[in-house]
Amino acid sequence: MAFDRQKIVEAVKEAKARAKPRNFTQTVEVAVNLKDIDLRKPENRFKLEVVLPHGRGKDVKIAVIGDGAVADAARRLGLDVISGAELEEIAQSPRQARKIAKKYDFFIAEAPLMPKIGRYLGKYLGPRNKMPVVVPPTMTNIEPIVEKLKKTVRIQLKNNPVVHAPVGTEKMSDEELAENIETVLNAIIGKLERGENQVKSVYVKTTMGPAVKIER
Repeated sequence: MAFDRQKIVEAVKEAKARAKPRNFTQTVEVAVNLKDIDLRKPENRFKLEVVLPHGRGKDVKIAVIGDGAVADAARRLGLDVISGAELEEIAQSPRQARKIAKKYDFFIAEAPLMPKIGRYLGKYLGPRNKMPVVVPPTMTNIEPIVEKLKKTVRIQLKNNPVVHAPVGTEKMSDEELAENIETVLNAIIGKLERGENQVKSVYVKTTMGPAVKIER
């Protein structure tokens, strides 16, 4: 790959050093600028789920939409549950639907409820790239899915030739963040027709800090 691990580590160090202390733990983000890509062609757009080797460094909010076995499995894991009946209520309140879409990072839903979810929540979840992971209504153990989602970031290339992704927090080690960034870069490059030749530049930054270029 065109990016050397040590160069990524150096950029992470600098981004952390240039970030002013805040009263919250800042997220570390990567921005990948692309070139020579025609986003008017749907085949050039993509959505990706990338499992970060060192996780996201913070709690991930997951809601489960379901009844019966799936809801029971969610409650055993201490997750918030939205029932089929509650979906009907949410449908009456766009404000509530927007609030739910913003509150959670991921959704897991039992398959029979997907038509309702599409109808009532689709326009709020779709643009945020938060459509649910679908499971059978008889599933009694969703823990493996939950554990995977806790380490997952969703990436979307849509209308602009730039891809953003959270890759951890400032409390994680430089090496852990670098490996997470490398994993994200490899996933994006794997979706490009000409691979790394279509990567114009890559920057890393904290939530409130300046962007630092990762040199090649």
